[in-house]
Amino acid sequence: MTEAPIISTERLRLRPHVLSDMDAFREFFRSDRARYVDGPSDETHLWYGFASEVGSWSLCNWGGWAIETPDGALVGQVAITKPPHFAEVELGWILFDGFEGRGYAEEAARAALDWAFEVRGLPTLVSYIHRDNARSVALAKRLGAYHDAAASAHDPDDVVYRHPHPNEVQGGVEAYA
Repeated sequence: MTEAPIISTERLRLRPHVLSDMDAFREFFRSDRARYVDGPSDETHLWYGFASEVGSWSLCNWGGWAIETPDGALVGQVAITKPPHFAEVELGWILFDGFEGRGYAEEAARAALDWAFEVRGLPTLVSYIHRDNARSVALAKRLGAYHDAAASAHDPDDVVYRHPHPNEVQGGVEAYA
């Protein structure tokens, strides 16, 4: 696979990035919305980060998807990724200004999770979330993830939320007692 597959949900389309998407990334990383994510330090690093989301599809058969509405509005990004400094494959998301509170991040993340489990056959994923990012922690929990204190985080300010495979029984046999 050389580019992201197109995934359609009820209200969204996850699609491969195009070069013009970089403008929205630039705005995001220059805003307070990026305070919980490692942002690029300059235009060169913005390009490297953006290009890695696209290029990861050719190299790893996963990467970032642009999230857009049926009218073509770019909402944000959802990604399945594992750069070299990550211990595990991550499900990550960013939402651009003006699109919060509509359930877009959850809908896109659920579609990415389904793809990761059903198409790629991954047994689990994690989300590395800054410990102060209450909205992302809440989203991870709505997606069925749980705090995994034993998992390694690449950033000391992050907590790790584990997304178990849908066939994994949470809590073991005692959960049914």
